[in-house]
Amino acid sequence: MAERTRILGIDPGERRIGIAMSDPMGMIASALETLKWNGEDRSKAENRIAALVEEHGVCEIVVGLPRRTDGRTGPSEERARSFAEALSQRLSIPVVLRDERYTSVIAGRVLRESGARHDRKDGAVDRMAAAIILQDHLESRRK
Repeated sequence: MAERTRILGIDPGERRIGIAMSDPMGMIASALETLKWNGEDRSKAENRIAALVEEHGVCEIVVGLPRRTDGRTGPSEERARSFAEALSQRLSIPVVLRDERYTSVIAGRVLRESGARHDRKDGAVDRMAAAIILQDHLESRRK
């Protein structure tokens, strides 16, 4: 097993989970993969994330928290909190929540401006959103 130095970023959506990973030094987040899920049966997603934690020596997981702009708790936030709690109980590493408002919008803009070919179904926006959430977390740790 690799030394635990990397951080995993997760953008849990209704139909897809975007995943990103940091470099070993915790400086740069890179989009990694997208998992399909139905928002209810988490076992397949949890198994894949557990495998990534083991395979890449992940020391922490950052889960995007889709907060509402009006401050109220919505179903997406509740689903993200529940998913983070399940990961925390299953894995022996810290799982933290990070505000992820507008990351999917920013991710779509970044992909369009870079000229990357994508559509919503291929999961590129979800992966990029996870990378944005993770990069924000990495930068906050350096401050």
